[in-house]
Amino acid sequence: MRPTCSSSLSRRAAVTVLAALMTLSVPVTTASGAAVDGPRHRPCVSSPHPDGGPALDILRIAEQAKTEMDLKSVILRVTVDGREVITTALGESMTGVPAEPAMHFRNGNIAIAYMGTALLRLVDEGVVGLDDPVSRWLPDLPNGLGDRITLRMLGASTTGLIDYVKSPAFGPSIYADPFRQWTADELLAISLGADLLYEPGTNWSYSHANFVLLGAALEKITGKPLDALLQQKVMGPLGLSETRNSFTPDIPTPVLHAFTAERGTYEESSFWNPSWSTAPGAVQTTDICDLATSAVGIGSGELLSPSAYQEMLNPGTVGLGTPTKTCPETICIAQTEATHYGMGLLVLNGWISQHPLFFGYTAAQAYLPCEHLAIAVSTTKGPNTPDGHTAQTITQRIAAALTPDHPIPDFG
Repeated sequence: MRPTCSSSLSRRAAVTVLAALMTLSVPVTTASGAAVDGPRHRPCVSSPHPDGGPALDILRIAEQAKTEMDLKSVILRVTVDGREVITTALGESMTGVPAEPAMHFRNGNIAIAYMGTALLRLVDEGVVGLDDPVSRWLPDLPNGLGDRITLRMLGASTTGLIDYVKSPAFGPSIYADPFRQWTADELLAISLGADLLYEPGTNWSYSHANFVLLGAALEKITGKPLDALLQQKVMGPLGLSETRNSFTPDIPTPVLHAFTAERGTYEESSFWNPSWSTAPGAVQTTDICDLATSAVGIGSGELLSPSAYQEMLNPGTVGLGTPTKTCPETICIAQTEATHYGMGLLVLNGWISQHPLFFGYTAAQAYLPCEHLAIAVSTTKGPNTPDGHTAQTITQRIAAALTPDHPIPDFG
């Protein structure tokens, strides 16, 4: 059974009507002014400037946030029942180059949700079980670890492996050479060479190492490269034509350029190497229209059986995540039924979400199944942008305006 909302339907009805009107009665034009037919295969372009209603509320939220947080760009798209409410781009990609919805940006840990969905599709197909030991496909993990951890633990991040990103030397290494190409073996050596935070399956703590291992396991299970597997199992079926992996720091054109002062000087960071961020084959770029479509497809469990969808929303992490004495800086929080980690994604007060942040890019995809509401946001930093996840902040503000009974809480 899919989730249902207990809030009033009047707000959703208003947004749905607006979305239907925009989809059916407003002609779409390209930047050159040429008309294109129909909503289904339209290019990723800004919708007409709203005259009122929820679309205008969303635009004002974005404009205020851009000014308040000194953002270089804000790109967003909101849909209800798959119909556009608003798509817009504010600010610049580079000086003198306006941001546009079709520009590509890095989607970071959103690809982890694709790995979780791919795993669950294999479970639906009877190829694997979530509680199969990882040693079946990765027999060379040290200290018999492969016999102690399962596919479920990798997807739900309950293995007890430390997060290599949080190791003391890792951050300085990244900033000393942001163009370095990291290998999976180099990354895993950091996490596998340290003591476990806890016995596998008894707690929760986010670790990038879990998803590097999951990517390797998925390749062994299927005999396919991870990028090809995710295309076959997730991006292709969802129609994510602008979402793709790259084994280099390249970003397809048009590019949404990123800037950051993380090394002390405000500088371009668009092509810093993201090879450390997740499993090889899942280091992806996307655009805002694909991100909104992804929010719907992943958040609704479109590709999954009802039982697999329930596993995605709660693979056993509710009640886990109490802080561990061995690593007080680990991102561990007390879990509740309303806020917990799913299978490669977050469940936040009913919202199915992911929100990457690195190298000057932030993005967020969020879907509220009971309202069929999707929010996708991408931002880049200005010289004085404060620390924090600006795309997620904007997403939270939009959610609060459209569904006040279902706000998106903070996580970590």
